[in-house]
Amino acid sequence: PIETKKKMLDWWGDSIFEYYAATEGGGTLVTPQEWRQYPGTVGKAWANADVKIYDDNENELGPNEVGTVYMLLGQADFKYKDAEKKTRENRIGTYFTVGDIGEVNEEGYLFLRDRKADMIISGGVNIYPAEIECELITHPEVVDCAVFGIPNDDWGEEIKAVIEPIAGVTAGDALADRIHAFCRERLAGYKCPRSIDFTDALPRDPNGKLYKRRLRDPYWE
Repeated sequence: PIETKKKMLDWWGDSIFEYYAATEGGGTLVTPQEWRQYPGTVGKAWANADVKIYDDNENELGPNEVGTVYMLLGQADFKYKDAEKKTRENRIGTYFTVGDIGEVNEEGYLFLRDRKADMIISGGVNIYPAEIECELITHPEVVDCAVFGIPNDDWGEEIKAVIEPIAGVTAGDALADRIHAFCRERLAGYKCPRSIDFTDALPRDPNGKLYKRRLRDPYWE
């Protein structure tokens, strides 16, 4: 969340450099000074790299248009093992994607929205869970959270939030009401969770990566 990183920079000073890349290659880099100028960015393409945004029809998009993030292949090409179709589908020319959604501003700074696989489509509107999670995690009674889409007969999907409360806070309707009110103050109505579940701990790997599929899949079975 932007507010969290602002607090980190205020605490430690301009010592945090952020980058965006993948095992397949990359990427972008942002200095503390650049981030303060463009809060939320993950930076500009580093030397010998490049970033482009494409729509689902492989048309390159202009500044501030949201689409799929593609990065220039490095000095060596790669293939996904035993997955030729996946290798083909993640390429446009000499650029590849790992399935992230974002936009580039006029100055060339990349802003990420979410992973394409996690995007919620509700009533024909694209909703990015990461934006909602960044607000939820700043609630004083929330220690961890996850947002994802679940089935809705009328809209296709609706927004579900799963919350891990801080120690000593009782999970229940009263807490859910406070969180709903908190969201309505900070998010457009269509981005607010329709329902909230509580859990003792979210499923994360040892590196902190969230296994969101474990939370989402039971609703779609």
